[in-house]
Amino acid sequence: MTKILELKNRRLINAPSLRKPGLLVLDVDATLIEEEVIDLLGDIAGVGSNLAYITSKAMKGEIDFDTSLKLRVSMLKGLECTCFKKAIESIHVTSGAKKLIDTLHSFGWKIGAVSGGFNNVLDDLLPNLNIDFWVANNLEVVDSKLSGKVIEPIVNRQYKAKALINWARKNNIDISQSVA
Repeated sequence: MTKILELKNRRLINAPSLRKPGLLVLDVDATLIEEEVIDLLGDIAGVGSNLAYITSKAMKGEIDFDTSLKLRVSMLKGLECTCFKKAIESIHVTSGAKKLIDTLHSFGWKIGAVSGGFNNVLDDLLPNLNIDFWVANNLEVVDSKLSGKVIEPIVNRQYKAKALINWARKNNIDISQSVA
């Protein structure tokens, strides 16, 4: 997809330049923010340790991301929508992230965010960080409560890669000017 950076005489070859428009795409959970949104919601629901167990199995490759997400989201069934506000109040933006975003914007770059987390939380959080565009999963809400289902399509690794390519194309940014 993107060229691999080569090291030659301690200089990066084919590295993106601030002299041209570019695109930075950040993962959200445990990157742009310090927390994992699903863990915050799991703690609010009182199922945090069970969620963490499933997450650890997925990280070891024992469960694929889509399956693990569906399992974890099912554990949130019945949680009131007020959980989104509570989760936002617990989020800490990673130190230096806002400065990075503002600096790149000053050079004409665009900033995207991709997340296996949830628009139900990120739609309120990311505009305050001046993120230009983002994709995340959507939790189904019925009668002001979580149904325990994630609305398809699931934002997984492949979906995130497609988002980067689409944002670069829509903004006339050469893919070699992207960083993810």
